[in-house]
Amino acid sequence: MPSTAPTATPRFRIGAVSKTTGIPVTTLRIWETRYGAFSPVKTEGKQRLFEELDVSKALLLKQLTNEGHAISAIANLELAQLRRMGNLQNNAQPRLTVPSAPLKLAVVGLGLANRLESKKFATVLKQNTIKVTHVSADLASATEAVMNELSQVLLIKVNTLQTAVHSAIQALIRKHQFAQTIVIYNFAPEAVVEAMKFSGLIVRREPISDSELAELIQSVLFVDPTRAQEFGTSGAVISSRKYSDETLARVAGISTQVLCECPRHVAELIAQLASFEEYSQECLNKNADDAHLHAYLRSISGSARSLFENALEKIAAHEGIDLHDNI
Repeated sequence: MPSTAPTATPRFRIGAVSKTTGIPVTTLRIWETRYGAFSPVKTEGKQRLFEELDVSKALLLKQLTNEGHAISAIANLELAQLRRMGNLQNNAQPRLTVPSAPLKLAVVGLGLANRLESKKFATVLKQNTIKVTHVSADLASATEAVMNELSQVLLIKVNTLQTAVHSAIQALIRKHQFAQTIVIYNFAPEAVVEAMKFSGLIVRREPISDSELAELIQSVLFVDPTRAQEFGTSGAVISSRKYSDETLARVAGISTQVLCECPRHVAELIAQLASFEEYSQECLNKNADDAHLHAYLRSISGSARSLFENALEKIAAHEGIDLHDNI
């Protein structure tokens, strides 16, 4: 049977780090030997082996030196300090278009965080900007972490999904009140994947390209009506589903005291929009060629579903309808 024990920390040769970050090998060596930015493990053959933390640091050092910071002044800073400097710098830069507020992400998985912080990924996001507010190496450290800044979206990478992992993710969501959660995984039983989708999580199996990951992130944003023809999105995040199909069916079947049938119609509309939202998400997962269109369609249906859920709450308060069967 395959082992379920945690794997060893990934190690990367200096050439792989150079390719990932776009930093020349000679520069990486200077940053290591002259400024002490890294402390790679060395093999018997004198090959340098870097960890994912080193890749994260290299990306941030590259960003900050390109923005004018002296490598001598920042080489020995901790990763969290470099990340804060990068976020402050990004927020201070003028933009040619009127931006929405940046989408705030908490990320679990160093490799995933490295991808988000690369310039290549930033170009895929088009007009949307993101701010990584917290990075945890794995789910266990995220569970214990103190996240001082509120994030709208939890983006998490795990190798294997099991019921216990699902429960841990749900506890993390409740603790920090994330509006949406995107889970990237390698292996999982189908039943666990379906349970996670039903609970409102977006679940996607590796491999996933930068463009596909960007589309997933964009699909959780409210569509900006003023830029709908451009498939544009604002920085607001669509909340996960509030009501299960069973709750909506129960509300639709309740006899109403008002003359119209608004409770039934609104409940049915929410159920239909939620179904189309899920369908668009499945299309987004399966068809990379039309990913941008399906991200837009999911965002449209999710925005409408969220608005009608707010309407249902007002109707329920007026009619005294119990909506306690929340997901």
